Amino acid sequence: MYVACSTLSFSKVSLEDALRTVREMRFTKADLAIHDGGPHLTPAEVLADLGRCVQRLKATNLPLASIHLVTSTTDTAGARKEFQAICRLARVCTVPLLTVPAAPLGSDLDIEVARLQDWVRIAEAEGVILSVETHAQTVTADPLGAAELCRRVPGLALTLDPSHYHSGPHASSDYECLLKFVRHVRLRDTGTGTDQFQVRIGQGEMEFGKLLTQLDRCRYDRALTVDVRDMPDSPFPIVPEVRKLKYLLESLV
Repeated sequence: MYVACSTLSFSKVSLEDALRTVREMRFTKADLAIHDGGPHLTPAEVLADLGRCVQRLKATNLPLASIHLVTSTTDTAGARKEFQAICRLARVCTVPLLTVPAAPLGSDLDIEVARLQDWVRIAEAEGVILSVETHAQTVTADPLGAAELCRRVPGLALTLDPSHYHSGPHASSDYECLLKFVRHVRLRDTGTGTDQFQVRIGQGEMEFGKLLTQLDRCRYDRALTVDVRDMPDSPFPIVPEVRKLKYLLESLV
C-alpha cells in the first residue's frame, strides 16, 4: 500500500498548481478528479482535445494512481462518449484505474448492471480497471447492495470511501464483505453525525489502523488516497489536515 492525494484537496488553485503541491508534499501519486464543472479538468475538455490534456498531465511529472470521473450528462450516449475519452486518457497516461459514481438510490438495478457491464468492456479494452465508489446517495449506499453489484458485473471493482458507512443513514454499517472487491480507497476522518462527514484528523471515529489491517488481510496493495476536500464552507484549514493524514497513513503501512 502507498499514500496518494486527491486533487480535490486543492480545488482553489489550477490543475498544475494542485499537482505541484501534491508533489511538493511528497505524495507518491495523485488521484485526479475529472468532474463536470470541477475546479481542474472537465470531461468536456478531454473530449474536445485529448492530446492537450495528456500534455498538461505529463508536464506535471507526477504519476496518477487513479482518475475520478463525473460525467457532464445523464444522457446514456453522451456519458458513454465522455467515458470512452477518459479511458483513452487513462491508457495514454498509464493510469490503472478509473472510478465513476453508481446510479442514484432508487434506480433500476438491472439497468445499472447493463450500463456497467458495457463500461467494464470499454475500460478493459483500454487496459483500465473500472470501479464504482461507495456513496450514501447511490445504489452502493448499502454494503450488501454494493457487493451484489460487483457480483453481477464481472470485472467491476469498488473504490471504498468508508466515510459513507460511518456518517449518515448507514452509520456503523459493516462493510468488511466489500474488501475483496476493493481496488482503490479514499480516506478522511469522519464522525457519526450527519454534519460530521469531514472533521479534523483525530476528532472523528475512523479506525484507520483497523481498516488497513483488514485490507492487508485481503492482500490489498494499491493506493490509500488522502481525500480531505477543500470545500468553500470548511471550518478549518485543509492543508494541515492533508499533511496530518498523510503522516498517519504512512506510519501505518
